[in-house]
Amino acid sequence: MNQLSWRLVAAQMLVVIVGVVVLAVTANIIGATIFATDLHDLLGVTNSDIEAAMLASFRSAITKALLIAGSAAALVGLLTSILLLRQILRPLNEIARNSQRIADGHYDERVAVPSSDELAIVATSFNQMAASLAQVEQQRVAMIGNVAHELRTPLTGIEGYLEGLIDGVFPPEPETFGEMQHEVRRMRRIIDDLQALSHVEAGQVSLQISAVDLSSIAQRVVNQLRPQTIASSLELSLQPASSPLIVRADPDRLAQILLNLVGNAIRYTPEGGCITVRLSAQAELAQVEVIDSGIGISATDLPLLFERFYRVDRSRARSSGGSGIGLTIARHLAWAMGGELSARSPGLGQGSTFTLTLPLEGRRDEG
Repeated sequence: MNQLSWRLVAAQMLVVIVGVVVLAVTANIIGATIFATDLHDLLGVTNSDIEAAMLASFRSAITKALLIAGSAAALVGLLTSILLLRQILRPLNEIARNSQRIADGHYDERVAVPSSDELAIVATSFNQMAASLAQVEQQRVAMIGNVAHELRTPLTGIEGYLEGLIDGVFPPEPETFGEMQHEVRRMRRIIDDLQALSHVEAGQVSLQISAVDLSSIAQRVVNQLRPQTIASSLELSLQPASSPLIVRADPDRLAQILLNLVGNAIRYTPEGGCITVRLSAQAELAQVEVIDSGIGISATDLPLLFERFYRVDRSRARSSGGSGIGLTIARHLAWAMGGELSARSPGLGQGSTFTLTLPLEGRRDEG
């Protein structure tokens, strides 16, 4: 900051000095020549003592005037530099101090937005960055708490079974060990989901992109999950597109996304409800809509739906083994394949629709 201060003052003084020098040279060369010519025409003599004395007096007066004007300009320039520096350095110093506090973990720091347009942009950007860091920190803390909570539940179950076996409350029978194995598998599923989430968020997921028949993948997913819908008295149907949909995607990852969407629809749709998987083409994109008549999503929950560990119905999701990060993984996979995953719902009790879009191979080639 001190270097910047001296540079601004030096630049202001340099402008004043250069201006005075240019004026002095101009006055002494061009001005004196014009004055001498006019004087010669007026007096009608050449190289007279009077003409020389008057020319010397003119140059002396010009020099004194320029020195006085230069000094006044330097003083004004110094004052304006100080005022300008205060306006510039004060918000910059505040940003520097708050940046250090944010680096120390105080993410609630903000700076005042000055009236200057340029500095206002810098201050606004700084506040936005601080808010984003605060949100990331909140998500990190929440994620640690959620992971601990998710792992504590199966661990508590395993611990209870072990204590029961040691105390003789539970007999060492296959059913007891089966329950323990179920809890271990639940922990492993959570850990696998966390590992998958870290990979997709870091952009380290391995994709085998190729031309894929979307209808074939959707039909396979529907057939795979149909037994669950029958057990839950749900109606699951597939509405194919009017023409083949060949998309650019990884077939395994695409199936993973659809399994998650249809599986969630089954989980959150009461008995007797219906689930529809509808395929269509929109411009250069293929579209898959998973429409259910389930519990719906409130306007408050909708923007948070794809955040890590967020659940619309926590008790139901936990009882059925959901980790709360399936939708987060699905959206990142869609992004990695050049697509998008979104959700909409009229409200609670009115069902919901999840829409997956992917680039069409055929349409892209034609373009």
